Amino acid sequence: MKKRIFISSDHAGFNLKENIKKRFKKKYLFEDMGTDNSKTSVNYPDYAHKLCRKVSKNNRNIGILVCGSGMGMSMAANKHKNIRAAVCYSLKNTKLSRLHNNANVITLGSRLTKKNIAFKCIETFINTKFEGGRHIKRVRKI
Repeated sequence: MKKRIFISSDHAGFNLKENIKKRFKKKYLFEDMGTDNSKTSVNYPDYAHKLCRKVSKNNRNIGILVCGSGMGMSMAANKHKNIRAAVCYSLKNTKLSRLHNNANVITLGSRLTKKNIAFKCIETFINTKFEGGRHIKRVRKI
């Protein structure tokens, strides 16, 4: 059974979102929360909130958010209880976001991150497990 992943973007992140779905369609089942094109300007918080309402329902859920920088989506996502969204731009910071912070949403900047780096970050995010231990009490304080 394929792992289900929630994914969403604003207009700036739409093309990268579509490339992610295409690249990983054989491995994962994506539930696309929108937007549906790159031409119509939309408000990124609307799409972050929509995705986070789904992800926060189950601690096994993960999400991918894409906007121009990754920052706006991350800020909106982190307003939700039980969401730990991390702006990821390198394999190292992606791995640490999972190992130490138990991030459950990865945010990517389509204007700042090359497509192949984004793909590698997603693979790292999905395949890295929370280390637990001394990090548990820290994550609980979030």
